[in-house]
Amino acid sequence: MDLLSAKNTRIPFISGTKPSLKNSQLLVSSGIPSLDYIIGGGLPIGSLFLIEEDRYGTYAKVMLQYFMAEGVVTAQPLLIGSKDTKTSHLVSEMPAVITDPKSIDEPSNSDEQMKIAWRYQNMKAIDPSPIGGQFFGHFYDLTKTMEKEVIEKADITQWYDDSCPVKDKIFNNTTYTNLLKCIQETLKKGQYSLLETPEKRQVLRIAIHSLGSRLWWSDSEDESHQDLLKFLYYFRAILRYSYAVGVITIPTEYFDKSDTIVQQIEHLSDIAIRLESFAGSQKETNPLFKDYHGLLHLQKMLTLNTMAPHNPDSRDLVFKLRRKKFVIEVLHLPPELGDTTQREQDETVPQFGCSNQSNKNLDF
Repeated sequence: MDLLSAKNTRIPFISGTKPSLKNSQLLVSSGIPSLDYIIGGGLPIGSLFLIEEDRYGTYAKVMLQYFMAEGVVTAQPLLIGSKDTKTSHLVSEMPAVITDPKSIDEPSNSDEQMKIAWRYQNMKAIDPSPIGGQFFGHFYDLTKTMEKEVIEKADITQWYDDSCPVKDKIFNNTTYTNLLKCIQETLKKGQYSLLETPEKRQVLRIAIHSLGSRLWWSDSEDESHQDLLKFLYYFRAILRYSYAVGVITIPTEYFDKSDTIVQQIEHLSDIAIRLESFAGSQKETNPLFKDYHGLLHLQKMLTLNTMAPHNPDSRDLVFKLRRKKFVIEVLHLPPELGDTTQREQDETVPQFGCSNQSNKNLDF
């Protein structure tokens, strides 16, 4: 029985985690509280989160570094892999955590405030459920990098391969084999398997940057696609039986749109989002999107241990990269039928199970 399907086992307390209010899955933060809220509270342990990169890979890289920084702040071990960028650069560019809550929101002029309705300003971004007196998810300042002393104390395993592709018995490009071996060795060394009983249980965060890019290709396009799909199949199977969470970015922008490779990649992931950058497109000059840098598409929501996937309040999502932070917002909201409907939804915790309260639908 894997971690995500275990219902009768006691969930251990692990630093930087919390149980989901919906299905008791153990969650870790993506490092972006608003993203955690959108996808259902956070990233379940044993799951694979896919970020389909924007045109130039800028914003996907920022999101991956948020995930990495959250691991350092919560004292969770990291495994970082890349073939396009040296992992030492990814580590050194991690943003610094914001310790002063007053500095989270950047100052803005009155005109900008007038453009935003109160409903947007009061949208819930953080799940307030307690996790041992600690906050779940932190805010980071992109203008500052994490201190070297903090990084040196963190448990970070780096994997970087710049070798030429060679075929082996499993993959047409041995780079995938080498990465899988590194993942398996790290999991075994840290006793992250469900079968292991370490003195102190921890969660391994696995971040893979720009997987399946041109540098990962072999002799032909078909063979390269086969390698990528095969790796994702193995990788997700490993995660299912481990106290680990995987986040990968894939440059699907350059894949053949007529092929089904992107749909197969999404099928092999548990949660998938796609970043559509406005850079170089007609939307860049559209007045509707003038305050944003791109659209965030929800391609796949988690369907494990549930009869239906998580359905966020809105799917019209946009993102922008400010000077200090990466922001995800709702572009459109449906009209309200009552003055207090949205406020009640924002302020109350949803109840599960049958209820005999008046004017309430039965919830099964």
